[in-house]
Amino acid sequence: MAAVSSLFGCSARLAARVRPVCKQMTCLSSQRCLAREKSTSPADHLSSGLETYKDLQKYFNKRLRATYRRISNTSDHSVVCGHHHVYFIEGDGIYRMDKRQRDLEPEQVLNVGQVSGGEEETRSKNGGRKQTFQWVVQRVRLSPQEKHLAATLKATHREELRCVVVKLEKEMSTSLDPSHILLTLNKVLSFEWATDEVLFFTTLEGLRCSRVFRLDLSSGGSRITSVYEETRPDVFVEVALSRDRQILSINCNSRTSSEVLLVDTTTNSAEPLLVQPRQMDLLYHTEHWRRTLIILANTGPGQEYQVVQAPLSNPSMVSWVSLFAPSSGSAVKDMDVVGDHCVLTVRTPANELVLIVIPLIHPEKAYTVPLPTWACAIETKRPGLADQCKVFDFLISSPVRPPSPYCLYPEDGLLLSVTEDGSVRENKDNYTTARLEACSQDGTLVPVTLFHAVPVEGLRQAPLLAHVYGAYGRDLHMDFCPEKRLLLEQGWALAYCHIRGGGERGLSWQRQAREERKLKGVEDLQACLQHLFSSGVSSPSLTALTACSAGAVPVGALCNRHPHMMRAVTLQAPFLDVLGTMEDPSLPLTLEDREEWGDPLGNPKHRLSITSYCPLHNITPQCYPSMLLTAYSSDARVPLAGVLKYTEQLRKVIHTHFTTDPKSECKPAPNIVLNIQPGANHLGPDDFDLMLEEEALNLAFLYKELGLDPPRRKRKKS
Repeated sequence: MAAVSSLFGCSARLAARVRPVCKQMTCLSSQRCLAREKSTSPADHLSSGLETYKDLQKYFNKRLRATYRRISNTSDHSVVCGHHHVYFIEGDGIYRMDKRQRDLEPEQVLNVGQVSGGEEETRSKNGGRKQTFQWVVQRVRLSPQEKHLAATLKATHREELRCVVVKLEKEMSTSLDPSHILLTLNKVLSFEWATDEVLFFTTLEGLRCSRVFRLDLSSGGSRITSVYEETRPDVFVEVALSRDRQILSINCNSRTSSEVLLVDTTTNSAEPLLVQPRQMDLLYHTEHWRRTLIILANTGPGQEYQVVQAPLSNPSMVSWVSLFAPSSGSAVKDMDVVGDHCVLTVRTPANELVLIVIPLIHPEKAYTVPLPTWACAIETKRPGLADQCKVFDFLISSPVRPPSPYCLYPEDGLLLSVTEDGSVRENKDNYTTARLEACSQDGTLVPVTLFHAVPVEGLRQAPLLAHVYGAYGRDLHMDFCPEKRLLLEQGWALAYCHIRGGGERGLSWQRQAREERKLKGVEDLQACLQHLFSSGVSSPSLTALTACSAGAVPVGALCNRHPHMMRAVTLQAPFLDVLGTMEDPSLPLTLEDREEWGDPLGNPKHRLSITSYCPLHNITPQCYPSMLLTAYSSDARVPLAGVLKYTEQLRKVIHTHFTTDPKSECKPAPNIVLNIQPGANHLGPDDFDLMLEEEALNLAFLYKELGLDPPRRKRKKS
């Protein structure tokens, strides 16, 4: 699968939080300590105000658990299908079942405890019982003939990865013999089998992958050799396998350019073939079809993505032949080659998701497959070893609708929505998905997706939670979140503001709000809120904003400029000190992030631009909305120091404001709450219980700061 998002690297200050809902209640058995041991650090001094929400947090924790239980049978793609077995993840490892004898008990293939190396750590929680830091399975890959399995494990409390290679027998023993584990590789991020004996993988150093290795297995042992090493500090390297498993690609991507090398898995050649040398502002990704390359490249009109074809024997740009370019205003989100068809996931000018199918033998006969209007996110299933190669399986979801399985037959354009038992899935959800447009300051129309269950005439009195990101060319995260569904059921309106800097309207959408044009995203967010209010949706006193990571930049900037537009704000792992971070080249992401935020040390225009919107450097004495900031003590992507500075300075100016203006119209004073958690989990806790604690605190904060009564369960009539 050609994942367009991979072109931007996975080391960015990302907003997405991946949560496999159907497995969380049973699979994540490990726990991590919530409370830190007592210390005298500035973080402990500032992390205060949480007690105010404690009782309400407990209440919402119970409500969230009930909500997750209700949707615990949600479809996902965590099952891996081999030729004869089905593999799945449980809390203590990986299991498999024989597809030919489904009445047999599952047999364990990998026990996580056997590869932990005795490194589990424990910390006491307020002098009580100890909680264990453990490893959880992330990804699983089967070798072509199901001879070996490789899986990556992640530590629940720190950014540490391991890859375990297991030898698979036709019949595993009832008690797993550790001798089946061939070896353990440290710091492995991406990995793919080329053959049953050859595994390619990348290693993570800090927050960057720059090296590719080859593992050769034989009866005499194993051998690891270096295949590729990237020298540019702004380039992130990963390996991927074509859908037909014949070509392995080494993808070397920066924010603004790509370079791809290919390894033919059907031959013994170990020398990678370069597709197209790196060229400034050229982004491309490859798939394989009948000894030719199908390439998704930004060589279309307006430097947007189009589909081109090139012979595998001569893949450079001079040989590229255009096959298909989407219509103006459409944005390609992903590409797959399914049988003799290229399937594009496309976001239309109306901000809806569709599939465009291109017959590769007759590309002029391309056609569009509409998806349900509520579809906001799509997840493609990686084909199993025995799956049909001519069927495109995927899940679609929205923030308030659980994933639904669909399959597309490109040969005849047949799209089916089915459950596991083959029945047609009906949509009984009683809510509205509205797609709006807000006019920004320069006349640009900004998409807004609005969800509500309240009748239109009642939206003025409904509380509003507005979501925003707007960076790195990435779409705002709109996968299913049970906590959003809970809010919708309790009468909230949910708005997703697709501001510039993101990727909702193509590559140009990011370019319009990059470097010295970053302020455009702040103007877009302001326009979205104004449009919602003028359309009869909620009001500033009932409005809260929420964002993660780099999404905190437009939110923080808007709070400095127009603090009366919202009542409360929740920020997770917030990036707030743009100027200080971009001035420090020793930090892990500063060099590669200059293509996004600019270089304040080498470019006066960039410095002036960053200074004009940086949340930390524009705080002024005035009445701010209440804020809940959740940060992680060892987060390498967003240094804790910037969050601490922001919190301290914000509290200081609010105190100054109320001291100098005791008759301020903002009464009572806003609450600025800092929630510091241990660990390096930039995207939030891996542990289910800890994730619930965070989400329950967010809900408790929103209800209390907006002056709302907590929802009560309806009593059953006797």
